[in-house]
Amino acid sequence: MEAAQEYLKEQNEFDDNDDPSSLPFNSPFRSTRLHIQRSNVCSRAYFVVVMVFFHVYILNVIALLLYVHYNNGPGDLVSGDGGSSAADSDNGKSLPHPAPSSRELHVEDYSQSFSLPRIEGIRVGHVQRVSLVPDKTHEMKTLSLKPLLFEIPGFLSEEECRVVVQLAQLKGLMDSQATASSQEQEESNQPLLSLSTEEVFSLLDLNQDGLLQKQEIVSHSHSQDGTWLSPDNLRQILTGLESCPTGMLTLGDFRHVYDVSQHPGQEKSGKLHSQFKQRSKHTWLFQGPGSHHVLRALRNRVTSLTRLPSALVELSEPLQVIRYEHGDFSNSHYDSSPSNSETTCAHTRLAGNTSALTEVPCRYLTVLFYLTSVEEGGESTFPVADNRTYEEQALVQDGGDLTDTQETCSRGNLRIKPTAGTVLLWYNHLSDGRGWMGELDEYSLHGDCPVRRGVKWVANSWINVDPDYQQQARYQRVVAQRHQAKSGMDYQSLSHSDLHQDL
Repeated sequence: MEAAQEYLKEQNEFDDNDDPSSLPFNSPFRSTRLHIQRSNVCSRAYFVVVMVFFHVYILNVIALLLYVHYNNGPGDLVSGDGGSSAADSDNGKSLPHPAPSSRELHVEDYSQSFSLPRIEGIRVGHVQRVSLVPDKTHEMKTLSLKPLLFEIPGFLSEEECRVVVQLAQLKGLMDSQATASSQEQEESNQPLLSLSTEEVFSLLDLNQDGLLQKQEIVSHSHSQDGTWLSPDNLRQILTGLESCPTGMLTLGDFRHVYDVSQHPGQEKSGKLHSQFKQRSKHTWLFQGPGSHHVLRALRNRVTSLTRLPSALVELSEPLQVIRYEHGDFSNSHYDSSPSNSETTCAHTRLAGNTSALTEVPCRYLTVLFYLTSVEEGGESTFPVADNRTYEEQALVQDGGDLTDTQETCSRGNLRIKPTAGTVLLWYNHLSDGRGWMGELDEYSLHGDCPVRRGVKWVANSWINVDPDYQQQARYQRVVAQRHQAKSGMDYQSLSHSDLHQDL
C-alpha cells in the first residue's frame, strides 16, 4: 500500500514538470496512452477507406444489374403505341405454362413487341411434365439437342386425329411439288420459249443502252412471268454481274454468264448431293376464327406448348396436312431458310426487301402432328442429329447420300416411328443470344422414310418469324394498320385466312 502511494506521488511530480526532457525515458503509462491514440487514428482512416470502396462496389453492382435488365432481348422493338413491352425471359423452366387467353385477338395485339422463348432440352432422354389442357399432364421427352427436338405422346386425342383427317379430305388434297430424276429435272429447267442469248440480253436491257445494270435484272424478277428465265437463272446472272468490276454486263460478258446460268449444276459442287424430292399429297387448313373448333383448339395448344405470343402464332401459316401412301416419301430437307441479303421472308413480304430476287420460308420452329400410326416404314428421320460437327461432305458415305431417304433412311442418326396422337417439336433456328431468331440450325435436316405398309397422315404447324426483328415489327404494324383502315376505328379480330386474302 505504501509502495503504491509512493509511486503515485512520483507520477504526479512528473505530470507537474513542464520540461519534457526531464521525463524519465521509460514511462509506461505515458507511452501506452500515446500508442492508443495513434491506433485509433489509423483504425478510423482504415474504416473510412473500406466503407468508400464498399459503397463503390455496391453502386457498380446495381449499375450492372440495371444495364442487363434494360438490354436483355431485342429492345429496338416497340409497340404500336410507342411504348415498349417487357421481354418474356421464359427459358423453358417455368412448367406448366398457363393456357393462352380465350379472348379474341385484336389489332393492337399484333403491333406489340415480344421476344422468342425457347424450351430447354437439358439432356437427351430428359422428361418434362407440361400442362396443356385442363386436368391432364403431358410428358415431353428430349430426343436430341442438335437440333433441339422434343416428343410429346398423347398430344392429340383419337377423335381429334380423325377430325383433322376428315377435314383435309373434305378440303381436297393436291400433289406435293416434287423433283424427279435428274433427267426430268434438267428438262424442267429448260425454258418454255426458245430464245437466243442476244434476245435474252435485249429483253433484260430495259433502257436499251447495251449494258445490263443490277436494277434491270431485279426489276425483271418482279414480273414473275417465269416463261423464259427461272429464279435460278436470274440469281446466276446477278452473281456474274456483281463480280464484274464495272458493275455492268456487256453482251460479251453476258454470253459467258448466261451459259453458266443454263448449266447451274456445274457450279454447285458444295451443295447437297441430291435434289430435294418428295412424293405425297397435301392440303391447307386455316385455323382462324370461324374454323372448326378442333383446329382452333390445336392452335391454342401449340401456343401453350411453345410459349410464344398468341399474335405471332395467329400470323403464321395455316395447318398443312399431308398424306403418304405406299412408297411415298420426302428426301431430307430444311423447313426454313438461311438469311440472305438477296432473299426476303415470304410472310413479311409487305415490309420486306423490295429488291430481293426470291421469297423464302422463314420458320422459327416446326410442330409435327402424327395423325395415324403406320404399320411399316414412314419414319421421320434426322440423319445428322447430335453429330459432333456438321459437314455436307459427310452426308455422302460409302457411295450413299444420307439425304436420299429412299436408299439410306435406315442409316440416319435418329428415326421416329409415327404413332397417332404424338407430336414432335423442333427448332429450325438457333438463338441469336438476345431473345430472337439466329442462324439456321444445320442439324435440323430431316425427311420421311418411304411408307412400306399402311397410310401415313401428318400435319405441320410452322411458326413464321423474320430473322430481322425490326422487319418483323414493321410487318406486324403494316398488318395492324391495314386492318384498322379496313374496319375503321372498330377493332375487329384478325384471322389468318383474312390476312392472306387481303395481303
